[in-house]
Amino acid sequence: MRLDHVSYACEPDGLVATAGRISDALGVDPVKGGVHPRFGTRNMIFPMLNGQYLEVVEALNHPASDKAPFGQAVRARSEAGGGWMGWCVAVDDLAPFEERLGRSAVPGNRKFPDGQELTWQQIGIKGLIADPQVPYMLRWDDGTEALHPSQAKPASARLDSLTIAGSPDRIAEWLGTPATEPLDGVAVHWVAPNGTPGIMSVTFQTATGLVEI
Repeated sequence: MRLDHVSYACEPDGLVATAGRISDALGVDPVKGGVHPRFGTRNMIFPMLNGQYLEVVEALNHPASDKAPFGQAVRARSEAGGGWMGWCVAVDDLAPFEERLGRSAVPGNRKFPDGQELTWQQIGIKGLIADPQVPYMLRWDDGTEALHPSQAKPASARLDSLTIAGSPDRIAEWLGTPATEPLDGVAVHWVAPNGTPGIMSVTFQTATGLVEI
């Protein structure tokens, strides 16, 4: 179990403009991700060191974004002004989470221009919608390692820390393991302000120093 990526829902002026502002802040150029046809979303990727990445994601004007929980989550966060939507933990086995949550993981996919396809299974988006401090869980399908978004281009920045409004006890209950386990090398600052729980900010180590978004 490890922290795989963090997701930022685009702001009102759209995916390209939002990714551009993050690019300027980090000094890192994004990579065009592509469309997630099952979810009605598309993304742009900022590969990070340690096999992690930042995605900026946008809900498309497509029926799938109204039906799929992931599309619903992206649309809701964007309609609220955009910003940090959630964090994702990669696991080797989704079965314990399927048993705990009482539902099956759902497939996801993204096709590359050359015809290759990145595929995965994920679960926990409904939990994230209800309680945005908790991560969702993902298992990349076997044989897709070279297509992992962190490999889209050589990385020069890394995830340094998260500030989350919430409780490590709640995360431990959700994951079935201490909250620190999937966060190897990434610090978490837990805060409890009034309002909705969730990611408040993410700090990155860049070529010019620490940058908080």
